[in-house]
Amino acid sequence: MAPQALWARPFTYDMGMGTKMAEGATMRLEVERMAYGADAIAHDAGGKTVFVTGGIAGDVVEAVVSSEGPSFSRARVTQVVEPSPLRTRPSCPYADACGGCPWASLERTAQLEAKRANVVDSLVRIGHMDPVAAERLVAPCEDPGDAWGYRNKVELAFARQRGRAVIGMHGRDEGIIRVDSCPLLDKRHARLVKSVSGALSYLSGSQELGLERVGIRASRRTRDVEIALWTKTAPFPRSQVAKVLSDATKASSIVRVMTKGPQKARRVVGVERLSGKGYWEERIAGGVMALSAPSFFQVNTAGAERLVQLVLDGLGVDEDDEAMDLYCGAGTFTLPLAGRAGFVSAVEAYGPAVRDLRRNLERAGLDNVDAVGGDAGREFPDTDADVIVVDPPRAGLAEDVVAQLCQQPARAIAYVSCDPATLARDLARFEAEGTFRPAAVTPVDLFPQTFHVETVVKLARTRP
Repeated sequence: MAPQALWARPFTYDMGMGTKMAEGATMRLEVERMAYGADAIAHDAGGKTVFVTGGIAGDVVEAVVSSEGPSFSRARVTQVVEPSPLRTRPSCPYADACGGCPWASLERTAQLEAKRANVVDSLVRIGHMDPVAAERLVAPCEDPGDAWGYRNKVELAFARQRGRAVIGMHGRDEGIIRVDSCPLLDKRHARLVKSVSGALSYLSGSQELGLERVGIRASRRTRDVEIALWTKTAPFPRSQVAKVLSDATKASSIVRVMTKGPQKARRVVGVERLSGKGYWEERIAGGVMALSAPSFFQVNTAGAERLVQLVLDGLGVDEDDEAMDLYCGAGTFTLPLAGRAGFVSAVEAYGPAVRDLRRNLERAGLDNVDAVGGDAGREFPDTDADVIVVDPPRAGLAEDVVAQLCQQPARAIAYVSCDPATLARDLARFEAEGTFRPAAVTPVDLFPQTFHVETVVKLARTRP
């Protein structure tokens, strides 16, 4: 089978009963393609879809059934009988156990092709786009930088097992995997994982820190390193933690992020500076952004820079334009927009990001931005925008936001998406409104070794 044929197969779910397999049963499968997820896709002898953990497109495997449903099954590879020509040896020794790089065994070019195929598939299945039109519309997936060592941030999980602190990466299955380094983190800082884990294990041995997780941000451009401890609101040995972590990591900033609420709805109630600057800086698109620990920033700086370029080039922003930036965060797109446009209306709901945005605007000397804190639908700018950027969270755009965008006189909208499924749904909503239509769709691989893909869509105006 030619490698390119692996991505040409249509992605369909068999809704019939197929072959009923008992959990724990073993079957031989030919893996067909990668799913949008950690698993691959195969079909059993009866034609039923099987999501295969540990499989690579083109593999022939023995797999044990882990769950059985009416429309699909799940199975885990126990033996690779015939390895795919696309299978490669991961650069990370923990790849088979850690959940951070589920596609690490898939050859790099094949990753890019699979990500593009998943975007096309979502447009067809969820957005109901004509398959030929979708194939024509979606550009090849761009590769903006390094396949390993590209991340500026990793997060460590924390748990107590048998009274002892365990710090490491989330495993593919339940549990925490202890690691000495993370090859996804910039290689200059890869050993930070071991240093931070060792320091916190030492500190947790004698007292309760209330740790929930730990964030490590490291920039190869500014050389800033920040350690963020996410904890419950409780007494905390600030000075001791600051000293031990400072000695172990030489971090430019160590902070504590305090949270409250149930596990699935935690909210930030405060950030304490324990040592250093109290924020992290990164250089991007000709400027420098300062970010507090709770604020979102793309984990791939080179990739984020490519997103900015695609957005600005697609919109063709000039100095007379009035721009709008919804879900603007700390200013990844707002700052470069403000450097080109006459005025920018920027809206962000997350409080820490709004504060960072205002600080970044002040530091950059930009006074042509109205930075508004609040929900994009309720705080939709009362303006007539020439160009618009939307960069929503994984849930995509709310229906009322799509409707309000379609009432704008803008000549183009740049939609930056982190989820092909919600992107496809939203593009169908724009199509139904009839005002804007996708003119270009560009997947960008900000997350090598994973199934995730960022997509920039230029929506062009179709009627006055």
